[in-house]
Amino acid sequence: MDKEQKKKLKTQFKQNEHKKLIASLPLSIELLKELLSFLNRENDPNCDHTLRETTDFLISRNLNPDKIIPWLNEHGGFCDCEVIFNVYDDVGDIVGWHLEE
Repeated sequence: MDKEQKKKLKTQFKQNEHKKLIASLPLSIELLKELLSFLNRENDPNCDHTLRETTDFLISRNLNPDKIIPWLNEHGGFCDCEVIFNVYDDVGDIVGWHLEE
């Protein structure tokens, strides 16, 4: 297998992984961006090592935390600050949200 074939396979694998991730989202990309922005807002409270802020956000948008929190956990989001950093690591580029925003 030459370099070009390896590169194509790697690109295809990455695209397939992105598609799987997007298909697995329990909320829209727009709402996920809103959640990340909400948790990363200026003057946000210090993380209390719970998903209190995340849960409040989901409830305020009439979303079911019981459906969304397990997905966040699968992506390393076990508390509010981990949602910002760990979930971001998995989905930031895919959903078009960046920590600087």
